[in-house]
Amino acid sequence: MLAVRKARSKLRMGTICSPNPSGTKTSSEVCNADWMGSLPPHLHNVPLSNLAIPGSHDSFSYWVDEKSPVGPDQTPAIKRLARISLVKKLMKKWSVTQNLTFREQLEAGIRYFDLRVSSKPGDADQELYFIHGLFGIKVWDGLMEIDSFLKQHPREIVFLDFNHFYAMEEAHHKRLVLQIQEAFGSKLGSVCSVESMRLQTLWEKKCQVLIFYHCPFYKQYPFLWPGKKIPAPWANTTSVSKLTLFLETTLSERAPRGSFHVSQAILTPRVKTIARGLVGGLKNTLVHRNLPAILDWVKTQKPGAMGVNIITSDFVDLVDFATTVIELNDLLQEDRALAKC
Repeated sequence: MLAVRKARSKLRMGTICSPNPSGTKTSSEVCNADWMGSLPPHLHNVPLSNLAIPGSHDSFSYWVDEKSPVGPDQTPAIKRLARISLVKKLMKKWSVTQNLTFREQLEAGIRYFDLRVSSKPGDADQELYFIHGLFGIKVWDGLMEIDSFLKQHPREIVFLDFNHFYAMEEAHHKRLVLQIQEAFGSKLGSVCSVESMRLQTLWEKKCQVLIFYHCPFYKQYPFLWPGKKIPAPWANTTSVSKLTLFLETTLSERAPRGSFHVSQAILTPRVKTIARGLVGGLKNTLVHRNLPAILDWVKTQKPGAMGVNIITSDFVDLVDFATTVIELNDLLQEDRALAKC
């Protein structure tokens, strides 16, 4: 059975990443650009809530603008300190949680995106930006990058989880929803039972995008899923052992039906963590040395109604994160093979 898993893995990983907009290949190595479309037929009718799906934390934070004002998600004390240019440079080291762009994450196999949106207070044009301490790229630009990938990979499905909003009034929400509609159009999957969300069903409908909206505004649109349909418990710890215990506990409490589930396999710095590693930043202080241990936990998991579903990580490129999560779906194949014996 192990040999079969390795063979399937090589088959799934055997395509070169599609060209980027400049026409050059993003990598000379193989990637996971079409992993959903390459799953074996019997998994095409498994609910997406029962599959193992890799995701990224603060997915958009591969670039933040240290020249822009500090975001409204920060405290007044931080905003005052940030008037000093050096403070913003240090903030950037702790605000960035990914190295890869949206497209690069998609090519690597990431299918769930953790998104936080804000307006820039004082801006008259109501432009919207991704945000994590500092302002990131424009939301529209990010949506366009994702849609460009989806057009080239029609059997891949993405989860866009809009879970934090800052300095946003009704007009901003309407603008954001309009941008979502303009970007994805008929690719948007309407709200229905979670269990009916299966690859085969979505392929037949040509739907590729599930939007989750953690704001009552979702009630006005049939394609905005309520945030409660995708709970993402947060451990809020710097300890790997406490994190894995938390992940195990929340998985054991997972509802078997009616929602997706996000396991946030991330460590969160405390004030003293930042003070000790001020110059090193999040990646060098907390993530780099602990990510292998977190990945070891991922390798012990199994997808299914009471198992893992979506797993998120910081700096998804530092270890073989996406591939490790995707290959957990091979365990569902093994279960099927054993049942036939």
